[in-house]
Amino acid sequence: MRCLPRLLAYVALLPGLAFAANWRVAVPAAETDRAALVVSFPMPAAVSRNVFVNGPSGAFSVQVAGDGTACFVLPYVRAGEAPVFTLRPVDFSAVDAESETADGQVRLRVRGKPVLDYWTAEEPLPNDKVDKKFLRSGHIHPVRSPAGTVITGSYPADHLHHHGIWAPWTKTQFQGRAPDFWNMGQLTGKVEFAELVRTWSGPVHAGFVAQQRQIDLSAPMPVTALNESWEVTVYEVAAGAKPMRVFDLVITQTCATADPLILPEYRYGGLGFRGHDGWNGKDNATYLTSEGETDRVKGNTSRARWVHIGGRSDGALAGVGILGHPDNFRAPQPLRLHPTEPFVCFAPSQLGEFRIEPGTPYVMRYRFVVTDGAADGALLEACWQAYARPALATVTAN
Repeated sequence: MRCLPRLLAYVALLPGLAFAANWRVAVPAAETDRAALVVSFPMPAAVSRNVFVNGPSGAFSVQVAGDGTACFVLPYVRAGEAPVFTLRPVDFSAVDAESETADGQVRLRVRGKPVLDYWTAEEPLPNDKVDKKFLRSGHIHPVRSPAGTVITGSYPADHLHHHGIWAPWTKTQFQGRAPDFWNMGQLTGKVEFAELVRTWSGPVHAGFVAQQRQIDLSAPMPVTALNESWEVTVYEVAAGAKPMRVFDLVITQTCATADPLILPEYRYGGLGFRGHDGWNGKDNATYLTSEGETDRVKGNTSRARWVHIGGRSDGALAGVGILGHPDNFRAPQPLRLHPTEPFVCFAPSQLGEFRIEPGTPYVMRYRFVVTDGAADGALLEACWQAYARPALATVTAN
């Protein structure tokens, strides 16, 4: 695990800074290994908000929210371990995770390196031969690995409506019509960016909240069926045995009218991921699910806590584990794994019809773990355990 020598150096230069008490932050043990573990705790009112934690496994930056909740990220904690850290002051607030808005995008970086871009404007078409009906905003692309390898694809020639990470519904019923928000070429539905609510940066995480609309184009006049909020948070995870880029996506959908959106049984719709064009073809992408399945055909329609997809982009091997939260509807959700294309979808509609009702938000939660090299099942399972059960530490004064 990487220590933070920059923090320790600053503290060494500040002998006058001290706490009235020696504050201990104790992380509870768990029965499983946990990776990229987000640890939160209430920051004592008497403590400066510019602090870090120091312990046997290293020193880690701390970020404090407006409500006084503090957090830091541990790269790896083994089963049964209950690490204890000491709060230490610093006279600066590092910004290791950064959000920047420019050129119709929100760009998230960690330690100056790009992690992902979110499109607030319509992403330009790949060439002038592609119909403008495929123009799309409100999606994530590109996503990059720790080594800088692009792992997502957008506007692929075989499916121009695929865009990195996106989440439209496909087979629907709304006000007696059947808009398809996924297959934009049919011109019955679309998804578009509406508003950037806020962005933030900090020593531990950065992100943004955006509003989007799923619009029914099959009506006499276009009508918004769903309003949705996208909250994206990227974490600065100290380098361990395998460097990671980790980010969370929380999508909250609400009915925009007094009518429900009905989602009949169907094989895909909801959160989708399209891999790099170099992964296209039945032999160019690799798959691994939480149940140990590596055959994409057998894995299709199976239910899994997480799924990894990977391949080579310009010769470099990289991939992403997509982790479904246990609180998601019908978790563990069924998968749509395409037999020849680098495409993954978590599709709860495979298990039968359901509805998004007025006054009842529908929430989707996923964590993405991007790495270079081949899939590491043990690491991904440890990441899922940390995601499913984040740690709440206790703070005591000595």
